[in-house]
Amino acid sequence: MVSACSIAGSDSGGGAGIQADLKTFTALEVFGLTVITAVTAQNTREVRGVWMLPSGAVRTQIETVADEFAIGAWKTGMLGCAATVRAVAEALPRGAALVIDPVMISTSGHRLLDEDAVQDLVELLIPRAEIVTPNIPEAEVLSGMQVRTPDDMAEAGRRILDLGAGTVVVKGGHLAGDTVVDILVDCDGVAEISGRRYPYPVHGSGCCLSAALTAYLARGMDARGAFAAAREFIDTAIGQATGDPGTLWIVNPGGLNIRRH
Repeated sequence: MVSACSIAGSDSGGGAGIQADLKTFTALEVFGLTVITAVTAQNTREVRGVWMLPSGAVRTQIETVADEFAIGAWKTGMLGCAATVRAVAEALPRGAALVIDPVMISTSGHRLLDEDAVQDLVELLIPRAEIVTPNIPEAEVLSGMQVRTPDDMAEAGRRILDLGAGTVVVKGGHLAGDTVVDILVDCDGVAEISGRRYPYPVHGSGCCLSAALTAYLARGMDARGAFAAAREFIDTAIGQATGDPGTLWIVNPGGLNIRRH
């Protein structure tokens, strides 16, 4: 049985976080395991509350699933605070294939990672990551530079690579234009994949992409192969997003029956 584990927050709206990761794992025929870091009260428009789990609870969840399941790949999403980052770093099995989605701010603008936790993320987890998947604002924080063009994305990716990551995928959805460009940077250079920009904003695309990368790593692909496959998968999922005109739509992994209320 191919298994993958998501270490992230719960999204009560079902469009991001643990819920989106499980839907993505299922669509890609990977058995999904979870480690809950936080409970959030949110929908596509706002985050009304965040309650962090104790770091000991996070650590024990990781140790418990790792004791029984052969986990092909792990991903982190919302970690929230420095104590949780440290707990994950301590409990995560050595040599684990790790995808880090450095979730810092929600789509609605709510901060999801304390400022004092960023350095712990950089020092303790990014050097262990097979793939790091920042969006433009996150890439700016991690690289210490402004990102305005695809060339900037590549340079930011190289700077994050220098932090110890194996591969960096910079997501370009925040840049303007009729196409969306995502850029992979690794020790062999730069690879770029572009696709159409759909005429509606979406909720959960970052979680879905990083979960797809995790699933493909768990299934034995290398980082570049996983990037190409995950990029095709997320384009289909956004194309099948569900919602109402004038609001955020929810990314629909694999055409599953996702309903927006």
